[in-house]
Amino acid sequence: MSASSLIRCDKVSKIYQMGEQQVHALNNVSVEFKQGEMTAIMGPSGSGKSTLMNLLGALDTPSNGEIYFKEQNVSSLSGDQLADLRNETIGFVFQQFNLLSRATALKNVKLPLRYSRHNSSDHNARAQECLQLVGLGDRMDHKPTQLSGGQQQRVAIARALACKPSIILADEPTGALDTKTSVEIMNLLVDLNSQGTTVIIVTHEDEVAAYAQRQLHFRDGQIELDNR
Repeated sequence: MSASSLIRCDKVSKIYQMGEQQVHALNNVSVEFKQGEMTAIMGPSGSGKSTLMNLLGALDTPSNGEIYFKEQNVSSLSGDQLADLRNETIGFVFQQFNLLSRATALKNVKLPLRYSRHNSSDHNARAQECLQLVGLGDRMDHKPTQLSGGQQQRVAIARALACKPSIILADEPTGALDTKTSVEIMNLLVDLNSQGTTVIIVTHEDEVAAYAQRQLHFRDGQIELDNR
């Protein structure tokens, strides 16, 4: 695995205004994620882990500090460049699968490709490839209501892979799944990581975090422990 820096946070803080009160969700956090790592971000509710995930995914901007993606300052990017970064380089997986209920698995996976630079003639083949990769080659024409929870999460992972991202950000990817299915999903993420994809997971479950090579523990908006 490469040891090159993929994402770097330099003294990052995030402050939310809640009426007259300021909430410091992140406080002066400096952390680096290397290409090929699998990291679990842990901590109690309100510790800042989901806030960090949103910042890493360029879904939000820091109040202070800088975030670098492959050593490029994210704050220097235009709106269109940020959209390209999110779509082309980052794959998102959430606890709620966020699939289009009336669309087949194949059409759900093809969706991000419509907003990418990939040749439209290749969309179908790429979506099929991703579904086969997650073990759903025989479920391409099924709609979400015809799939189990674990199968729906596999579709969501296939969708995240569609644009060949450098990194997968997974926010509680097993939170809505039973234990057996959670193990299957985590093994799939481990397999993807072994192929070179950087994986960052937010979780509150020790069993899930144990799959990662590195565990970052957050408390009160700061890194409490960094276990490698």
